[in-house]
Amino acid sequence: MEGVAHRTVEVNGIKMHVAEKGEGPVVLFLHGFPELWYSWRHQILALSSRGYRAVAPDLRGYGDTEAPPSISSYTCFHIVGDLVALIDLLGVDQVVLVAHDWGAIIGWYLCMFRPDRVKAYVCLSVPFWPRNPKVKPVDAMRAIYGDDYYICRFQEAGKAEGELAKNSTEQVLKNLLINRTPGPPILRKEGTGSNLSTSMPLPSWLSHQDLNYYASKFEKTGFTGGLNYYRNINLNWELTAPWTGAQVKVPVKFITGDLDSVYTSLGMKNYIESGAFKKDVPNLEEVIVQEGVAHFNNQEAAEEVSNHIYDFIKNF
Repeated sequence: MEGVAHRTVEVNGIKMHVAEKGEGPVVLFLHGFPELWYSWRHQILALSSRGYRAVAPDLRGYGDTEAPPSISSYTCFHIVGDLVALIDLLGVDQVVLVAHDWGAIIGWYLCMFRPDRVKAYVCLSVPFWPRNPKVKPVDAMRAIYGDDYYICRFQEAGKAEGELAKNSTEQVLKNLLINRTPGPPILRKEGTGSNLSTSMPLPSWLSHQDLNYYASKFEKTGFTGGLNYYRNINLNWELTAPWTGAQVKVPVKFITGDLDSVYTSLGMKNYIESGAFKKDVPNLEEVIVQEGVAHFNNQEAAEEVSNHIYDFIKNF
């Protein structure tokens, strides 16, 4: 990652670590769980070489960014607040947004709350999901998939952390990153961290050096910051009641893999293909479904994703 500059900035009452490279229009990259700015290493190089200023923070609770101890410090308002402050600090009115997994969820909130700050949005893995005023999301997930659905299991403070701690941080990250099982992630009754595979070889897109970098950061921080995002899903639902029925009007390109665990659960495939997604996001310009690609498509199919991003954002 030669030539990538790192700095710590003050945003919204916390210290945030930011990696950046290049000059030109700002492309803001938001990572997911359990990831870091580093998840965008390939896109940072690709976009900065094509005349863009690629900016990738560690989000609140991750890596070298501050992790407030209170669970309620991780609502969508806190995290979007961090990003608006970061955009201000970058000295621009608008950014092109690129986001994956939890970053994608936060990206939808940013587009909904502050569309004036987002020129266009390339969303990976997690489509917009409209608010159902009749049921809290985690309650709905529990009703569909049961208590062992991963999001349900992540709700209790400290529990998932304790289960993950039964294994090395590197082993936990390896299993999460290379998992290619489509469909809803249901965790074993014995615990989140039980019976992790130790023999699975690393895929070509994830080197030992990559894994060591992730592990070195999560060994310092633990997983609590990232898990706290899941613990605010129902609270976010309560806080966003005023946006019930709101459309996202920002221009959007959506990219997912056909083996992605999000795409293959919770009715997402039908939502995307039925026209409902386009109804909620009227400026959805393109949907790309990558064949044979799983959840971490920005890393697994890095070059293809970088090209898709560039092909879209060069129009803005």
